[in-house]
Amino acid sequence: MSTAAASPGAVQRSEDQRVVLHDVSWNDFELILRIRGDQAGVRVTYLDGVLEFMTPSVDHEGIKTTIARLLEAYAEERGLFFNGFGSWTLKNADTKSALEPDECYSLSRGRPTSPDLAIEVVWTSGGVDKLDVYRALGVREVWFWEDRVIHVSVLTAGQYEQRERSEVLPDLDLAQLARYIDPENQTESVRRYRAALRG
Repeated sequence: MSTAAASPGAVQRSEDQRVVLHDVSWNDFELILRIRGDQAGVRVTYLDGVLEFMTPSVDHEGIKTTIARLLEAYAEERGLFFNGFGSWTLKNADTKSALEPDECYSLSRGRPTSPDLAIEVVWTSGGVDKLDVYRALGVREVWFWEDRVIHVSVLTAGQYEQRERSEVLPDLDLAQLARYIDPENQTESVRRYRAALRG
């Protein structure tokens, strides 16, 4: 996509599309997942009878993909064991909770039962509180990208605490990574970030 002809402010921000249903049983939620199958496009979040369908916008997807590419470049440059699982459907029937993160990662070997890190792009507001769902699922750390800043939430004694740094990737400079998030030129963003990491 060329932006050379677009004047500042000429490109309209795209919006995520959301639908929220109430009083959905866990069995009905499982049925909906089976009907949907593995088709990409619509992400689901479920917590105690509330079901949200969200179709991410092109801008949302561009930002989450850029973050993923930068993070994976960091792991490669630092020689870390780091496996990505995309929008893996995380669910727990006991806590009646489920969601599909924008991106998620495991730092342990073998097939994970839960990611160590989940990433969410906050592009439009509303819907189910994802941190409540992540808490019910026991995900160790969640990053929220919002307004060009990455906010870190670390699960401690069953509650999330805001942190300045990641516990999963303690040496990662999040402010530096955030500066390279350019969803319109992802490859150049990764090149420049790698150069900064090596410099």
